[in-house]
Amino acid sequence: MAEAPVLFEKNDHVVTITYNRPERRNAINGPMREALNAAWLRFRGDEDAWVAIMTGAGDAFCGGADLKDGKGATGTFAGTFWEKPTVNSFESGLELFKPVIAAVNGPCVGYGLTGVSFADFAIASDRATFSYPEVRIGIPTIVGSIRLPRDLKWADAMELLMIGEPIDAERAKEMGLVWKVVAHDQLMAEAQTLADRLVASAPLASRVVKEVATRTRDMGWTEAVRFGETMRLVANQSNDAQEGLASFREKRPPTWTGS
Repeated sequence: MAEAPVLFEKNDHVVTITYNRPERRNAINGPMREALNAAWLRFRGDEDAWVAIMTGAGDAFCGGADLKDGKGATGTFAGTFWEKPTVNSFESGLELFKPVIAAVNGPCVGYGLTGVSFADFAIASDRATFSYPEVRIGIPTIVGSIRLPRDLKWADAMELLMIGEPIDAERAKEMGLVWKVVAHDQLMAEAQTLADRLVASAPLASRVVKEVATRTRDMGWTEAVRFGETMRLVANQSNDAQEGLASFREKRPPTWTGS
């Protein structure tokens, strides 16, 4: 029996989602995209899952679209995984306010880079590379073209989007695309350490922070403050908020429940 194209593992409150087609350098075809979307929806819906780490099996993080999947993977032919654009898929804007860590273990191409740009933290192996090569085969990158100029300096974003050449991990860190570069054999340990630090925070408070940070990017100042303060009023009614105050008074570590 063939292995699942995406692995989903949960340890305590941390989920690891692994691109799992190493024989194809974790290139994305239709079944893998469906499995990825299902994995992220599963993570979002699990109230006991607080943080996600995404990575790739084998020597690559993600090889981009599988151009040999046999179903016209480069465009609009029936059976391709682009034929039904949606904002409900992970790479195209799924609303997910739990913390996400990308542990980039090797080449990160196209679709894979779009996924990494959605993460809150990208930790890269010193063997990782990053590229949007679509323009070299005559195809524009869309979600990357929307997302990268919001997060990087204009010229840095255009270097990736319009030149199409791969950059190494240190260049990606210099751009701000990557948060930290580590030795290859330390990658998953570093990602787990970060996940443990995130889990130490109240999960509902973390989600509020991420949602406020996300939604207010396109708001005016007054609207942003009003939205944020409303979210805080709601969060302050949670059991975790009461637990946080109690643990502070009692000088003990808090026990979060996510409620």
